[in-house]
Amino acid sequence: MRVIMSELNTIGLFPSLSTFVEQRRGELDLISEERQDDLKQLAGYVRGEIQKSRPVQLTFICTHNSRRSHLTQIWAKVAADLFGLQSVQTFSGGTEATAMNPRIVASLKRVGFEVDVKTEDGSNPTYAVRYSEQAEPLLCFSKVYNESPNPAGQFAAVMTCSSADQACPIVPGCDLRLPIRYEDPKVSDDTPREAEIYDERCRQIAREMIHAMSLV
Repeated sequence: MRVIMSELNTIGLFPSLSTFVEQRRGELDLISEERQDDLKQLAGYVRGEIQKSRPVQLTFICTHNSRRSHLTQIWAKVAADLFGLQSVQTFSGGTEATAMNPRIVASLKRVGFEVDVKTEDGSNPTYAVRYSEQAEPLLCFSKVYNESPNPAGQFAAVMTCSSADQACPIVPGCDLRLPIRYEDPKVSDDTPREAEIYDERCRQIAREMIHAMSLV
């Protein structure tokens, strides 16, 4: 029997975010078989680490750590908490540091997250991303993938863009290097479709991370 959202949402997702998540859980048919295979590999890694009674560390890597890597970090943690996988810790990084893009912040807010500037740090502020009153906020800022607070060992490196995938054929310290690439919403910047494209990418990443964690 399919678990309904009211039974699953024991972490107290914000109401509008809970509705958004339930909609994404009904979109399995939008995930291609090829991508489902990649998500099964991610789920298998998470399952294996849990069976070893180890913290599950997932680092999502993109070139600038500004858009896709933040979305995957955030949604992977929300999805893990949703399915009671409390040992899952998520991180993000780039091959270079820039800043978490304000367009990503805007998209997160539109789907129900609460996002505030935690600390001002020149052009690279730290954002506190909240999805529940019961969970600690995720602190998001741009960094190189091997910089603190990201793990130096015993983690899965998930490559979320083709540039980072090509630039980092080897990620030191990782147990698994897994490409799960997403198209860059940056192509829509300053166009009439900007919000639409960013929200589309947010939906895609949400549904895929939710699906992956549901397989654990």
